[in-house]
Amino acid sequence: MKLENKPKRNKKMKRLSIIPVCILALASCTQGNKSTDETLRERDSLMQILNQKDEELNDLMTSINEVQEGFQRINEAEGRITVANGNLESNSSREVIRENIEYIQNAMQQNRDLIAQLQQKLKTSSFNAQALQKTIENLQAQLDQQNQRIQELEANLAEKDIVIAQQGDQIDNLNENVNSLTEENKQKAQTVAAQDKELNKAWFVFGTKAELKEQKILKNGDVLKSSDFNKNYFTEVDIRTMKEIKLYSKKATLLTNHPAGTYTLEKDSKGEYVLRITNAQKFWSVSKFLVIQVK
Repeated sequence: MKLENKPKRNKKMKRLSIIPVCILALASCTQGNKSTDETLRERDSLMQILNQKDEELNDLMTSINEVQEGFQRINEAEGRITVANGNLESNSSREVIRENIEYIQNAMQQNRDLIAQLQQKLKTSSFNAQALQKTIENLQAQLDQQNQRIQELEANLAEKDIVIAQQGDQIDNLNENVNSLTEENKQKAQTVAAQDKELNKAWFVFGTKAELKEQKILKNGDVLKSSDFNKNYFTEVDIRTMKEIKLYSKKATLLTNHPAGTYTLEKDSKGEYVLRITNAQKFWSVSKFLVIQVK
């Protein structure tokens, strides 16, 4: 609201500035009929009344200006809230809004107090100015409008806070679901990996005939027929990665059944045999135990 009362104040001040001149002229005209002391007393009394009215008017106009400045500060704070309102998800923006709402509430309370003081001053003032009363009523109406606007703004922000809180809950729930699924998938992957590792386990051993008999791996010419053969004598391998076995012997014979064409027995540069598996899946399809007799 523009400071519409300043021009009115100037007009009043001009009128008031004329009054002393008129009074002094009147005093001069009657001076011939009155004593000098009485004339001076009347003049001083009139000047005192004029000074009092001038002070009252200045006081009222100062209060009106303070109310107008309060409205301006409130409008500026509203503008800051509108800017921050575009990004409520930001914690800093929401903090700006809260600070400005608090600032507006304090400024509006100050304006309420100032308007109440203006009403009281006008009642006790020697003025009977309808224009000033109208100005104060307009200030009160403007304050009521701003109060309604701020209430609507607070309600709007409250709704958005609720929406954001709901969205936050939904995001938290989604994160919990994602974490739950991630953990579940992790456990499933570990289970599958463990099962896969178990499925791809195999065991091999090589040794002389005497050594194999001693471990009950070879008994009466049969291999792995004894129920109590020493499984700890075998070496566990992963058939996906184990491709060859160095036998460190110039003579080697496979005692367990493995399909032909899935492996080769070749000698290295020292003339010692090396078992190379060329088709792991087929090689271990008959038996997951490999027994090789060497000399």
